[in-house]
Amino acid sequence: MFDWEEEAQENDFQNDLERFEKQLNEDNVGFYDAEQIEHFIDYFLSLGDFSSAVRASEVGIHLFNFNSLFYIRKAQSLSALGSLKQALMALSEAEQLEQKTAEIFATKATIFSQMHDSKRAINLFVRALEYANEEDAIEIYNDLISEYINIREFDKAIKYIQLLLEANPKNEVLTYELAFCYERLDKLEEAKNVYTAFLEENPMSFTAWYNLGNTYSKSDEHQLALEAYEFCLTINSKFTPAAFNKGNAELNLEQHEDAVNSFTYCLQIDGEDAMTYCYLGEAHEQLEQLDESWSFYQKALSLNPDLSEAWLGLGIVKDLQGKPKECLHYLERAIEIDPHMDGYFHVYAGALENAEMFIEAEEAYLACLTLNAENEDCFFDYVEFLFEKHPELTSKFVLEFDEKNKNFFSRIAVVYLFWTQGHIEVALQAFRLLIEEDKEQANELFVRFPELKSVEEFVNLLR
Repeated sequence: MFDWEEEAQENDFQNDLERFEKQLNEDNVGFYDAEQIEHFIDYFLSLGDFSSAVRASEVGIHLFNFNSLFYIRKAQSLSALGSLKQALMALSEAEQLEQKTAEIFATKATIFSQMHDSKRAINLFVRALEYANEEDAIEIYNDLISEYINIREFDKAIKYIQLLLEANPKNEVLTYELAFCYERLDKLEEAKNVYTAFLEENPMSFTAWYNLGNTYSKSDEHQLALEAYEFCLTINSKFTPAAFNKGNAELNLEQHEDAVNSFTYCLQIDGEDAMTYCYLGEAHEQLEQLDESWSFYQKALSLNPDLSEAWLGLGIVKDLQGKPKECLHYLERAIEIDPHMDGYFHVYAGALENAEMFIEAEEAYLACLTLNAENEDCFFDYVEFLFEKHPELTSKFVLEFDEKNKNFFSRIAVVYLFWTQGHIEVALQAFRLLIEEDKEQANELFVRFPELKSVEEFVNLLR
């Protein structure tokens, strides 16, 4: 087709559209062929003018009531307006004319998705696939991925992501979705492999380096995380989320001065931020620069008075300054703001113990373990507390906790408990079972109870 022919067609469409819109407003629409009306509807949909799309669809239905397409378009337009029940009614009329098409099933699925009925939406999207062509199938795969992620069935989302990646292996969004699903399934190695494979083909993708760093952080591989964030910042020095997480990695690696530099850089680029000030407070706290730490926590609270991490930090600083009773107010405020943080109760328990408020300290330890029975450090701190303050209660607590939770670390405490009670063979047998299950974790016995390093029977078992 020549350019002048295309221009003439465009002019004809614009003239017809103007005439159609005028007639719509006057509620006096003349005759148009089905293809013209379809183009008008698509034009309105592209503009987001869903009300006009509904009215144009109704014109199509009036003139061509045997054509299911106009019922479908009406349903799509109504669903975009949030009129979901009316949309389903329009689809029911379409189904009476033509029951099995990919578009009918997919449109119906989309409506149920809007109604937050993901399971029914999934069933309909799967039905739509039976009748879909290749192009439609790609769109339906994306819809299925979203629905499976919504209901946290990540393994099923992975199936469709992989199908799409086979056709388009360089799709960065799909790569992130695949890694995200692996992360949610706690398959961090698979997530790392996804990002690494993508970076082999796309080494200048700073967002991929950033996400790889996050995955390393989740698996406590902080040195590798740090290196990934550095690659990210080499490519895009202004990407402050990487600088912020780099600071976190440096805190975990006890590179506290470097962490100060990273968080300061974030402030230089993004300006004042409560959480960045809070982490600067923690970095200075670790450097034992307590006055600077106090100042940064205060700055954080001046921007966000309800930042529980900053209140916690103030409490820790006071405790480190040898003022355990003064610190309690700040820790209590942190707990008041965020009462579901088990770690806050753990810090609070230690402060209460330092303040010789032992009854309250015991309550705080138990509150922490009630919130999170996996808090290993709190468990051992409470066991130590019981050995010192209530040795007669230690055995009962440890055995009941282990029976209820079946944690590896609680079984380490059971070994130590049997040994302190003189049940040497029972303790050795329990330790032997731990070694068979996980030799590396079993070594934690000597970390938690270093006096056992001098007990030859235990050392020989580990060898």
